[in-house]
Amino acid sequence: MPSFDIVSKVDAQTLDNAINNAKKEILNRYDFNSSKSTVELDKKTNMITIVTEDDMRLKAIEDSIISRMMKQGLDSKSLDFRKEQQASGNMIRKEISIKEGLDKEAAKKVVAKIKASNLKVQASIMDDQVRVTAKKIDDLQAVMSLCRGENFEQPLQFINMRN
Repeated sequence: MPSFDIVSKVDAQTLDNAINNAKKEILNRYDFNSSKSTVELDKKTNMITIVTEDDMRLKAIEDSIISRMMKQGLDSKSLDFRKEQQASGNMIRKEISIKEGLDKEAAKKVVAKIKASNLKVQASIMDDQVRVTAKKIDDLQAVMSLCRGENFEQPLQFINMRN
């Protein structure tokens, strides 16, 4: 039976390229001329750490990261912005986590939406992904277009299409 998997993943190398491009952009900006701002990506924990002097620079760095991600073809919905914290001195630290995999709530929403569509498909949650099977490939393509049209607060990718 034809099937495919619905996942939410971020390509690590593309994300690294986007963060590096954002760092270069920030270093070259005039308003960051004498700034001690830093942007770091921890690949093991999937966490971006921003340290800067004030809220204006923090917002500019966030906008730069989002725009670079969009240019690299990554969805900014995969970023989970946390609350900013005071770092040493007059510095502000903000951590941004990268969402990997579908969490249980998002997977339940996807399955519920697929079942509510009354298409002749079966959707099941498998760890951090949703597997969809059907008798016809056309039904699977209808599920893909249905999921693309909805907002699940996470970017969705469709992988492992089998016939």
